[in-house]
Amino acid sequence: MKAKGTDNGMGMSNASMGKAKGVMVGGALMTPDKDIVDNAVGSNDHTTLVAAVKAAGLVETLKGAGPFTVFAPTNAAFDKLPAGTVATLVKPENKQTLTSILTYHVVPGRLTAAELKNGQVLTTVNGEKLTVMKKGNSVMLKDAKGGMSTVTIPNVISSNGVTHVIDTVLMP
Repeated sequence: MKAKGTDNGMGMSNASMGKAKGVMVGGALMTPDKDIVDNAVGSNDHTTLVAAVKAAGLVETLKGAGPFTVFAPTNAAFDKLPAGTVATLVKPENKQTLTSILTYHVVPGRLTAAELKNGQVLTTVNGEKLTVMKKGNSVMLKDAKGGMSTVTIPNVISSNGVTHVIDTVLMP
């Protein structure tokens, strides 16, 4: 029996890819040779996020050189919002609000879970703050409104940054 994680599904061993391994997210293998957007597009758990990023016109930005740290809410995270919120936000007249919320989930630089420290304050791309809270190996984020989100899948490495899957949409 082969050791788990020795093959990335494309016939390349993790050793040949450097330190980073592919990570399964939403039924798809996220690999370090793809950018953040190309990895996210493959995830069945991030279709709402991908649609929102497209509606906000942020695809090219997130395909840029970065590096970026993205806290990526799942479809279930968006489903926690009041009914109709997502449908309202993706309307063209609400693009500025949508962009503000989405850029609140992005931090400049490449921060792995190990680099996130308890009490650390992160300044997001939209200029607002997020506070890191750690308990053991769990990473949580406290948003500007006091809401909490937990990282459910850390360290999804992409060519232009790192994504951490989260269970709640953060609000600036």
